[in-house]
Amino acid sequence: MSLDSITQNIDDAVSDFFDPVATTLGDIVFYTVPVGDAELPLIVAWLVIAGLVFTGWFGLVQARKIKLAFDVVRGKYDESDAPGEVTHFQALTAAVSGTVGLGNIAGVAVAVSIGGPGATFWMILCGLLGMATKFVEVTLGVKYREVHPDGTVSGGPMHYLPKGLAERFGRGGATLGKVLAVLASAMILFFGLFGGNLFQANQSYAQVSSTFGGEDGFLASSAGAVLFGLVVAALVGLVLLGGIRSIASVTSRLVPAMAIMYLLACLIVILVNITAVPDAIGSIFEGAFEADGVAGGIIGALIVGFQRAAFSNEAGIGSAPIAHSAVKTKHPASEGLVALLEPFIDTVIVCTMTALTIVIANPASWGEAREGESIGGVTITSDAFETVLPWFPHLLTLAVLLFAFSTILTWGYYGLKSWSYLFGRSKASEMTFKVIWSVFVIAGSLLSLDSLISLADSALFLLAVFNIIGLYLLAPVVKRELNSFLEFVRRRDSGEATDTGAEESAEAPATKSL
Repeated sequence: MSLDSITQNIDDAVSDFFDPVATTLGDIVFYTVPVGDAELPLIVAWLVIAGLVFTGWFGLVQARKIKLAFDVVRGKYDESDAPGEVTHFQALTAAVSGTVGLGNIAGVAVAVSIGGPGATFWMILCGLLGMATKFVEVTLGVKYREVHPDGTVSGGPMHYLPKGLAERFGRGGATLGKVLAVLASAMILFFGLFGGNLFQANQSYAQVSSTFGGEDGFLASSAGAVLFGLVVAALVGLVLLGGIRSIASVTSRLVPAMAIMYLLACLIVILVNITAVPDAIGSIFEGAFEADGVAGGIIGALIVGFQRAAFSNEAGIGSAPIAHSAVKTKHPASEGLVALLEPFIDTVIVCTMTALTIVIANPASWGEAREGESIGGVTITSDAFETVLPWFPHLLTLAVLLFAFSTILTWGYYGLKSWSYLFGRSKASEMTFKVIWSVFVIAGSLLSLDSLISLADSALFLLAVFNIIGLYLLAPVVKRELNSFLEFVRRRDSGEATDTGAEESAEAPATKSL
């Protein structure tokens, strides 16, 4: 029996077993209600409402403090004796590498196909709202992180939910927090293995094999798939062995390089078609408030735009605080401010540039997709670039590969922290996870496991329900942390405070009075 037939049998067996479970859970988590002629997934509304609430609660923090966020990223308020493992910039790039990926290339194309150009407007708005949610969850991630004796750090919802709720609500909060922490760890781990690892490896392999050789090429064979998986797994394994410092070192170089390369390509298409820019921008604003696209007019454009942004930047999901928690700082809100730049980069910049490129280039495949034809998002984006850059599909393949690689790395770190919370931090336990993670990379080049990936998506967004409840309950803590950091900034700017190590650490134990 050939390897192809074996993997096909595995895919079929897994699908037959998990399809009913994936369908049932997906129907629950992504339950939709009719709004006009469109369907609104309630989980999207849940995420958007959180963004609205936190935007109001913190007084448009994403607009008022964005300059301060950039100052923190460039190290203006660093303290040499602060606990942690990575710089603010490295923590940001590590987290961004987990969100910027195939969704920004393919997902955006699907959004502007279904919702028309107007979906771009709502995508930007949702990204701006998500900045406030990201600020809240990352501040809590750093506030309640655990700094281990060896200097490594663990953070995320599995830490701030039990510690924060116990601090605010006593024994009852502690019990609820522990239950939510275990569920959060399990769901992050499950999504990491299938959505953050296997799916990324599968899609990047498909793109590489189709670009280099096609169906008759070596890469399209079973041997080529295994070779691809082994190479990627080896690279991932080597980086994971170095922990967050190694991951941050790679992503701090890889993410800016990827972003610059991709955005430059977008700018080239836009500049070549510079005379079409005013009309394209006009169609985005007009489409946001007029019946356009196949999703049901204004409401359809709004829903598709919000859905793409919410699924892309993961604000409120609880994943990003795991990476941000490793930052070197004494002030949790400092990294919260850095984190609000993440949806700005992911959604407001990268997703918008993709959408604008497609709208301006107006490839034939996009027009067909808007008429209801089933065309892949990567194809539409690739065709848009190809109108100006005939060789771009090869560069896009490189971008897809690098985006997928960085996502696998970051979700490997998220998965490791969830695994360690559930099974302990021993060297044997952590090495077991890293081996499993690398094996899943190889499996991803051979298996699609669509039903398990659908199940993983449901698990991740179910986490958002529990996580955001915790964010609401712990928002007063974030408010105090923000005021504390702003006071530190005032003192540093006025010369009253210097980097002498004398500042009181914001890493107070959960039992200390705030």
